Formats: sequence, C-alpha cells, structure tokens
Amino acid sequence: MADLDVGDLAPQFDLPRDGGGSLSLAASAGKPVVLYFYPQDDTTSCTQEAISFSRLRPEFEKAGAVVIGLSPDSAKKHDKFKSKYDLTIDLAADEERKVIEAYYLWVEKSMYGRKYMGVERATFLIGRDGRIARIWRKVRVKGHAQAVLEAVRAL
Repeated sequence: MADLDVGDLAPQFDLPRDGGGSLSLAASAGKPVVLYFYPQDDTTSCTQEAISFSRLRPEFEKAGAVVIGLSPDSAKKHDKFKSKYDLTIDLAADEERKVIEAYYLWVEKSMYGRKYMGVERATFLIGRDGRIARIWRKVRVKGHAQAVLEAVRAL
C-alpha cells in the first residue's frame, strides 16, 4: 500500500456536504485547504476538534484558507452535528469512504483489545498549488487546530 507524502498532489474529491450541495477540492483551487478527517460526528474528541476549528475559522479565513472536516457520516447527520454545536466549518460526507481510502486513512484500529476498521484522525494542509504541504497523523485534539493555523500562516 502506497501512502501520501508532503509534495504529492492531493487526491481530488467532490462530496455531498452539510446544508446540501457538494464540496470539492477543485472549488478551493488557489487557496490553502485544511482537510481534516475524523471518525464520527457527535463523539467527544470529534466534537472538540470541530469546535476548535470553528472557533478559529475567522483566523483561517484571514490567512486565506478553507477548512473542511470529512467523515463517513451522512450529510444529514452533519447537519444535526453542526446545528447542535453551532459549528461554522464545512463538513463533507464520505459515506462510501472513497476519499478516506484515497488518503490512506481507513485503517485497523484497536480498542480494549478488539480490532476493527475505522478512520484515522488526520489533517492534511494542501497548498495553493494543490500539493500536500503538511500532514498530521494520529492527531491529538488539544491544541491541534491552533497548530494547523500556525502552519497555514507559515505557507
């Protein structure tokens, strides 16, 4: 299995989004894109991460960047998640996991000794040229959104 690395072209996507319509990487061409992958709406860590990115959204916009959260949840579930926590970031629905797999994030996980397949929490910073500028894998939520913002500012 190959993997993505800094300097690689980011895999393109066009997915259903919260609120209807779709989100695509091509629509953000020429802007830095923060594409963060998370396992599931309305779980503790995923909620904290979404709230952190939402809180910093004005700063990301000031830096010219777009923030997109992506999980295998449906667009309808994303709508409920955004409404419940007043989230302001865009959420993409990858129910078939095609984009998750294109970014090599459908992985074997383990909890309490039980092995299962799931989404690895990871963030990709995609530069204005469509190439991956930075990757964070196995993300720990606390302080992560701020670290990503600093990387965006450094582009």
